[in-house]
Amino acid sequence: MSKSLIVFRHELLVTFRRKSFILVTLAVPLLMLAGYLIYQGVQSWHDPGEAETRKIGYVDLAGGFDDGAGLGAEFAPYPGVPEATQALLAGEVRDYFVIPPDYLQTGLIVRYTMRREVETPPDTVESIREFLITNLIGDQTSAAVLERAKTPIALSSIRLDETGEAAGGQDPFLAFFLPYVFALLLMFSIFFASGYLLQGISEEKESRLIEVLLSSVSARQLLAGKVFGLGAAGLAQMLLWLVSLWVLIDVGLSGIPSLSDASLPAGLVVLAILYYVTGYLLFAVAMAVVGSIGTTARESQSWSSIVSMPAVVPLFFLNLIIEDPGHPIAVALTFIPPTAPITAVMRLSAEGVPAWQLALSLALLAGAIGGSVWAGAKVFRASLLMYGKRPGPGEIARFIREA
Repeated sequence: MSKSLIVFRHELLVTFRRKSFILVTLAVPLLMLAGYLIYQGVQSWHDPGEAETRKIGYVDLAGGFDDGAGLGAEFAPYPGVPEATQALLAGEVRDYFVIPPDYLQTGLIVRYTMRREVETPPDTVESIREFLITNLIGDQTSAAVLERAKTPIALSSIRLDETGEAAGGQDPFLAFFLPYVFALLLMFSIFFASGYLLQGISEEKESRLIEVLLSSVSARQLLAGKVFGLGAAGLAQMLLWLVSLWVLIDVGLSGIPSLSDASLPAGLVVLAILYYVTGYLLFAVAMAVVGSIGTTARESQSWSSIVSMPAVVPLFFLNLIIEDPGHPIAVALTFIPPTAPITAVMRLSAEGVPAWQLALSLALLAGAIGGSVWAGAKVFRASLLMYGKRPGPGEIARFIREA
């Protein structure tokens, strides 16, 4: 056991010193910070305080459109199109629009501007819309009815469960953003940690350093030390990312009105860490076996994509899992060990998952880890000292039976 601890400590310290590990670990918090600062900068630039009042010209050929007070823009009337065009060319107005004589029958409004636009700016459309509504019904109703006509609906949708009560998981942040972010963080952390394991083993085998190591420790002790050492480094990485995400939610998003009530449940963090540990152990053993089987580091890296591919499958069903976490496909992916960590965390972020499904999912993961450790340790021990020849499926099966 002491030899496994030595390997554990060595792998942990070496991983912490890797430049790539440090850069990847710090990149996520820095990207979160950069995104928040960019958002604040855009908000300050878009709304600098006392904005200059927009001046919009108009030509009323229908008659009766002359009230433009208090609409967020200054409306300047012109007797005809030539006068409005001259004002536009002289920079007196930003744009102007023409209300034709048959406007009440057609609703057609023609706008003129000198700016190159993909579409009409929303603030201009809203200002013209309010101008038209005010002049159409302003003298025929009260101020309260006029304001409600300008904004007739403020829609709020509430999803009900099978009992008719308001269902949980209706926070837009938890329902859509958090599952995606959690899935990516979990997947990246698992892949980076297990990828370092594969890289280390394949490079040590190719350089024949593995022969020196095996003269001092057994293959099982070496495997255990490497798996848990890199797992601890990955867990530290994951914890840093979760703390960064919590700070972003608790501090940064509080200034965004639509996300001010967002939160990061403690239970979700605990289960995410639990699924990280189990998911990492499952993929780490598989990566270690691939690293021991490959004849070169490059060959092992190419084979690793096949091992990691199942973990990406839940992302193909991202919309389905977020919109319907109880869908049979989402439930099935929760019970399949390679896809369980990512799927379960996505479902937990979007909606509560029944306790029995979580228990069964973790039990199946534990069983898969036990089986992979039992079989993987045998293949690992038998393949480490094989050079220039990659064992085939038949030989691997024999290693599992006889090693």
